[in-house]
This record gives sequence, C-alpha cells and structure tokens, in this order.
Amino acid sequence: VQLQASGGGLVQPGGSLRLSCAASGPIFRINDMGWYRQAPGNQRELVAIITSGGSTNYADSVKGRFTVSRDKSKNTVYLQMNILKPEDTAVYYCSAGIEVVISPTFHTPEREYWGQGTLVTVSS
Repeated sequence: VQLQASGGGLVQPGGSLRLSCAASGPIFRINDMGWYRQAPGNQRELVAIITSGGSTNYADSVKGRFTVSRDKSKNTVYLQMNILKPEDTAVYYCSAGIEVVISPTFHTPEREYWGQGTLVTVSS
C-alpha cells in the first residue's frame, strides 16, 4: 500500500493551493484520512482529518481557511488551502488508517500509512 501526495508548490500570501493524496494497493478499507505538516525546526502537527463517515476536524490555525475532503471511489483525500500565510510554509504529509487485503477471507487490522510529503512555500 502506498500514499502518493501531490500539489505542493510556491504561492504568494493570500493565495490558494490544493493538495491531493491517493492511496493504492490491496486495500480492504480506509478509515480516517488526514493531513499533517512539519515546518523547519518544528514537530509534525495535525492540520486536518476526515473520518470515513465524513466528519472533519481542523487545527485552530487553519479553521476557516482550509477544507479537507475525500473521494472514496478514488481512495483520495484532498486539502484545499485558501488565504495562505507565510506560517503555513511546511512539508505537508498525508496519512490514512488502512486495512490491507491478505487473502480473499483475511485482512489486516488498521495500520497508519504515510505519504512522502509535499512542500508548500508561502512567500512573496
């Protein structure tokens, strides 16, 4: 199972970006999906999470500016980022809780998988 993130780049303050993260492989079920970020010198922090039922939760610093969504048919999670600020600059990582198919009658318990990270730079 792999998570492939894309969509990062350089954007001016006040601008927008949309990140995508697609899961692939022998997937039985995907539970929560989310986005984290890590700025230089800082610990990785939660940005947004979306459950399999569509409930969402956001870090206070991004509420009202970022929107997380998912397309179950594509095993993909998105992060729409608006009104970007220089302090949003970080490497963004996607994560997902995934149960993996082992055989026609057996799948693993949920395990957390991570994407490779995509850099978002907000600067004029």
